[in-house]
Amino acid sequence: MSDTGEWKQKYRDSLIEMEAEETRWRHTEQVLRRLVGRLCAAGMGVNPQLDDELMALAAANRRNADTDELGRLAESLTTTVVAVDAVSPVPTITFPTDTHTRLAIKSLLDRLPAGNGTGSIAQALVTELATAKNDAALAGIVRRTADLIHEHGARLAQERLQSAAILGKVTERLGEMAGYLSDANQANRSHFEDTQSHSDTVLSQVRALTDEVGSASELSVLQSLVNARLERVSEHISGFRAREAIRLQEFKGRTEQMRARIAELERETGELHSQLDREKQGARLDPLTGVANRKSFEEHLSSQLAKQSGGEPAVVMLLWDIDNFKVINDSYGHRAGDRVLQSVAGCFLAAMRGSDFVARIGGEEFVMLLTGTKIAPALLIANEVRSAVEALRFHFRGTPVRVTVSCGLAELQQNDAAGTVFDRADSALYRAKQAGKNLCVAA
Repeated sequence: MSDTGEWKQKYRDSLIEMEAEETRWRHTEQVLRRLVGRLCAAGMGVNPQLDDELMALAAANRRNADTDELGRLAESLTTTVVAVDAVSPVPTITFPTDTHTRLAIKSLLDRLPAGNGTGSIAQALVTELATAKNDAALAGIVRRTADLIHEHGARLAQERLQSAAILGKVTERLGEMAGYLSDANQANRSHFEDTQSHSDTVLSQVRALTDEVGSASELSVLQSLVNARLERVSEHISGFRAREAIRLQEFKGRTEQMRARIAELERETGELHSQLDREKQGARLDPLTGVANRKSFEEHLSSQLAKQSGGEPAVVMLLWDIDNFKVINDSYGHRAGDRVLQSVAGCFLAAMRGSDFVARIGGEEFVMLLTGTKIAPALLIANEVRSAVEALRFHFRGTPVRVTVSCGLAELQQNDAAGTVFDRADSALYRAKQAGKNLCVAA
């Protein structure tokens, strides 16, 4: 019963977590809709035909139109842009807030989970975002980002319904067990009452027999009285035994039924336990490379920072970036890029010791946390990993491709926040890039 109660609480917690996630994605959708509205407003005045399309898109966005309608309007806008450009090329428009808009869109794409193919689509959109030249291109990226968020929200809703159904099954099983216990309690009470009645009846027959024996004056009369009383006692005992046999048979039947139910519940609980473990593990792993994801890294870093104030062993953060990764993707395709990511992640995993940690936190960005290591030996480890990556051999479309990585290192300090130590490592990584790449630089 305690294990079942614990699982019931776990699934309630899962429902609460999914509700919170759904709320976050609703907020993200609202941000996207504001971005669409601002982009429409920023593009007004270029061409009257474009103005009509932008006004229609902005109006649909204000009334919270669904993604299908927004998609149709965005496609119509793209067609109009092409038509207008064929007659009179539309100048490239740069807005004061353009950089902030791009950063906001990139932030939304980075927050999308990597599962169910979403990660590769989001990465492709980030690549397009860097080369988008006008508001129509940005609007198209925003629309497709909104589609991804809508799909993710639908999956969350489906998972929530599945969890609710599972919780309903567990509740149903608990109800069956409660009913069984209630029936068993009632049967025990009935057995006790019947036993008490049987005892009272036998005692009353014995007392009556004692009284009659005392008053009997002839042996034949005494014999007759004794035989009559013993016959009644025998009949009563036979009836009691028959009722007990029926009760025992019913009890065995209920016990076997409940034993089967309990076995089934234990099997389902085991399956749910495994499923929940897989889901929790999957929610913290990058599905492409098999290393931890950004969420898991943030949790691990927070734990390490909390320990720094207690005199725990030194921890060094290694922030990695694959050099010229966009060129590999653009030249040889995303499948080639995926192979590079998987192989590089393998080098990171091979260098890990028992207490170390590695995660993929962005498209081609990885981070390692080396525990019990100061900055000087951590730099030696980083250069060994860098050399291992450089030694990898890739051939795409018959062409040898050289892959290298750059790294920035920073040691966690007392009173560090996640942002401060990350900024130090990022600054060191920037210096490594500026110095020619394929380098490891300590902060």
